[in-house]
Amino acid sequence: MEQAWLWFGVAGLIVVLELASGTFYLLMVALGLAAGGIAALLRADAPLQWVVAAVVAGVAVWLLRRSRFGRRRIKVDASADPNTNLDIGQRLHVDVWRADGQARAMYRGAEWDVELMPGEVPDAGWFVIREVRGSRLYVAHVAA
Repeated sequence: MEQAWLWFGVAGLIVVLELASGTFYLLMVALGLAAGGIAALLRADAPLQWVVAAVVAGVAVWLLRRSRFGRRRIKVDASADPNTNLDIGQRLHVDVWRADGQARAMYRGAEWDVELMPGEVPDAGWFVIREVRGSRLYVAHVAA
């Protein structure tokens, strides 16, 4: 019975550590430790308890890895991600372009450096912001 409380105590400690880490992997290890505690309650010998804990934790981690919660998210460049930068997708008007494809334009009450995206024509008119790098806005023509 004392071994079971040790297994459950360590599982509880791992759950607390899981709350600090923010991943589900330690939770799967805690499930394995709880399974080891259940094996101890069923009076299994110590090596069998370790095997049960390892197998359950391994299977739980494997299942988590295959689920949508265990997949790695693709990192997106924040300069072009509208979920990170709310300026992406906003419109602005450019009156005059310089020969090098750059301009100054008013946006949100301030003058910004504006540069054309590759393949864009430097005509005056409305543009949509595609990227923000520092204080420079990279724009493309508004689709008609």
